[in-house]
Amino acid sequence: PIDIGTEHVATATLPASFNDLLPHFLVEPDDEYIVKNKPVTLTCRSTPATQIYFKCNGEWVHQDDHLIDRTVDPATGKPIIRSVKIDISRQQVEKIFGLDDYWCQCVAWSTTGTQKSQKAYVRIAYLRKNFEEEPIGKEVSLNQEVLLRCHPPEGVPAAEVEWQRNEHVIDPVSEPNFLVTADRNLIIKQARLADTANYTCVAKNIVARRRSSPATVLVYVNGGWSTWTTWSACSSVCGRGWQRRSRSCTNPTPLNGGMACDGQNVQKSACTATCPVDGGWSDWSNWSECGVDCSMWRSRECTQPSPGTGGKDCQGIDLQSLNCTSQQCLQTASGVEDVALYVGIVAVALCLTLILIVVVLVYRRKKEGLDADVADSSILTTGFQPMGIKPKNSHLLTIQPDLTTTTTSYQGTLHSRHDGTTHTGTAKFSMTNGPLLDPLPNGSHHTLHNGKMTSDPAEFMTRLSNQTYFKTLPRDVANTSYGTFNFLGGRLTIPNTGISLLIPPEAIPRGKIYEIYLTAQRKEDLRLPLAGCQTLLSPIVSCGPPGVVLTRPTILSMDHCSDACPENWAIRLKKQNYEGVWEDVLMMGEELISEPYYCQLEAETCRVFSEQLGRFSLVGESLNMSAAKRLRLVLFSDAYCSTLEYNIRVYCMDDTQDVFKEVMQMERQLGGRLIDEPHVLLFKDSYHNLRLSIHDMPQAHWRSKLLAGYQEIPFYHIWNGSQRFLHCTFTLERLNLSTCELTCQLCVWQVEGEGQSFSLDFNIDSRPLDPEFLLMDNNPSGSALAGPSAFQIPYLIRQKICSSLDTPCPNGADWRLLAQRLKLDRHMSFFASKASPTSVILDLWEAQHFHSGNLNQLATVMADIGKQEAMIFLVSDGEC
Repeated sequence: PIDIGTEHVATATLPASFNDLLPHFLVEPDDEYIVKNKPVTLTCRSTPATQIYFKCNGEWVHQDDHLIDRTVDPATGKPIIRSVKIDISRQQVEKIFGLDDYWCQCVAWSTTGTQKSQKAYVRIAYLRKNFEEEPIGKEVSLNQEVLLRCHPPEGVPAAEVEWQRNEHVIDPVSEPNFLVTADRNLIIKQARLADTANYTCVAKNIVARRRSSPATVLVYVNGGWSTWTTWSACSSVCGRGWQRRSRSCTNPTPLNGGMACDGQNVQKSACTATCPVDGGWSDWSNWSECGVDCSMWRSRECTQPSPGTGGKDCQGIDLQSLNCTSQQCLQTASGVEDVALYVGIVAVALCLTLILIVVVLVYRRKKEGLDADVADSSILTTGFQPMGIKPKNSHLLTIQPDLTTTTTSYQGTLHSRHDGTTHTGTAKFSMTNGPLLDPLPNGSHHTLHNGKMTSDPAEFMTRLSNQTYFKTLPRDVANTSYGTFNFLGGRLTIPNTGISLLIPPEAIPRGKIYEIYLTAQRKEDLRLPLAGCQTLLSPIVSCGPPGVVLTRPTILSMDHCSDACPENWAIRLKKQNYEGVWEDVLMMGEELISEPYYCQLEAETCRVFSEQLGRFSLVGESLNMSAAKRLRLVLFSDAYCSTLEYNIRVYCMDDTQDVFKEVMQMERQLGGRLIDEPHVLLFKDSYHNLRLSIHDMPQAHWRSKLLAGYQEIPFYHIWNGSQRFLHCTFTLERLNLSTCELTCQLCVWQVEGEGQSFSLDFNIDSRPLDPEFLLMDNNPSGSALAGPSAFQIPYLIRQKICSSLDTPCPNGADWRLLAQRLKLDRHMSFFASKASPTSVILDLWEAQHFHSGNLNQLATVMADIGKQEAMIFLVSDGEC
């Protein structure tokens, strides 16, 4: 049975492959309106569902008010619910009327979890009588644009508006000359005579229908002149006369009171008609010489005078010929022309023959030379022959590797941590049956790596990423730390990320040496499947190699961004197995001491105790809308601005140091400047988006180029998105290049939720704010520390404390009192399950206080317990 009177319902979450067993809604409640006093019915249908209930305005609806349609699952024989209905009355809605909208939400349970439907809002419908603005009649000219305004009466739901012309509905789709704007006004694009009519604005919703007073639109036509006719012919045939042209007021004809045409409709003009001139012949030219055809000729022209103005052309011929006789006729020898023709033909033939012979000789000579070249050219082309390579047994390329038989060896160079000399040597590590590193042989002359990356970090990552399991490891050495460790333990830290791995003393078996790495995965490089209301709360961290033998749990520290309110969350520790599948290995608040994993969740940090190395992440599932993630809001701008435009970038990211470090590195490459200290915003699981806006800029000097009043980041991009950080850019424009001072208010808030405000007042040309002080982990000792240098408590003193407190005391002055004084008593069961509870408590203290630990405070706690070992803390380092 489920207690619907409580707000929070704990549900079990199955792996992603079982998501289909969660209830999904076939019918979700929709928004409804109460008309007069008639109640409305909300319906919800879900499958599979064992129970379905409604929650209205944050309170569960009584079980008796539900109308439930039950049936029996034919597969299991168990009762299931098909649908649920509730009625909402006007009185229920009026109880909160004016304060907020009345809403209801459907919640469905199945054996695997719960699902929430969309919110359905119930409102009281009404429509007032009087229009806020009615259309006004107009007289307009033809083809003029007409705007008729209409602001309908106030109503819920908002009234729909339609326009009528002479009681007939106007359809803008079928009548493209009409346009109804978004604010419900009517536009007549080009007024026509047919548009002269009475126009009425009709407002209607589900309650009533209201009509405005009719507005008369009269389309008048002003008269316009037609084009002038052509000029008539001159009234006189020869000499002075007159001619006329006319026009009419018909383009268009005046209508509906339009103005008549202004001006004359007839024009007259004087003209002079030129008299006709008949053409006359000129004198004949002289006779030409007698030609070879024994003829000669002469000509004349019609130019004395030329015909004009309708005169006649000259009558008669203009060319005359005459035969020549006696000596005037030139006599030529017969056959001379033929001989010349034949000689020309022969000459052309000889030229063509000679050209052909030359071409043949040149061709044969070139061919002989080409054959010789081709015979020797094989030397030049031998190295450029195309080759097709087909691998043998190509089908083996698709066979998955056998992780159980993979054997990979790699070498590491080990150095002494005490002297300044460097010993070089080769130590081969073999990794079989998974990426397990065997120890170096006993008696090896190599000592531990001192935590300094004296070898090439990129070469180490390349070696590691060649392993089958490590294919997804990033090659970003900036987010990777590694070192070589033995039974004395050590610590790996990724600077400025809040990520560290503590390897306690005795965690590595004596006689074994491991080369261990720690890396922060990028969220976009390794997609972690999320379902429902789940969200990623921590970075994805890999430590390994997986499979190494550990005798005590290591402590992995990483930031998280939850609001640290366990009643709002179901938080799980996930680990990726060898097949790449993410598995739940721990549920916060339900830890089992028999499991190899344990977790302490602090305000901003998560400490994971693990006896197995691997890839981990923290995933949270919100149990109610009060669950919130911490977002860090950071502002950057252009470091230098030589133009009128100036950009401000607002980053919204998970409040973890690793994401902040990544943004800082990216902005450093872009040349950005930090313009204010980061703010923290609690972002709730309320399905509401994040809004950003800028205000209070001096209008005389600056203006925003943003067209809308605000920018918005969708809820799911922040809650379920794969982006590590999101940002919006505000582009501002200064009105003068000499303007350097910028003051404004930049607001970031969640709709119906919490918000933050940045008050900016700075000089855009001044020195930017140094962001390095915001990076919390400035560790000068390096990212890897091995042996005693990695711990606050000296090794010998630690052994004495453990031997003193591990033994139970009747008065309780043992490890239990130490845990209580250090405020770790909620983990008593976990500590008690270990062979040395004191050592685990000291390990956790070391993980929490590496940079800020005070041995004198710990000595005070030991003195309060009554153990004399606290005096040992006063011994100097040299004596230890």
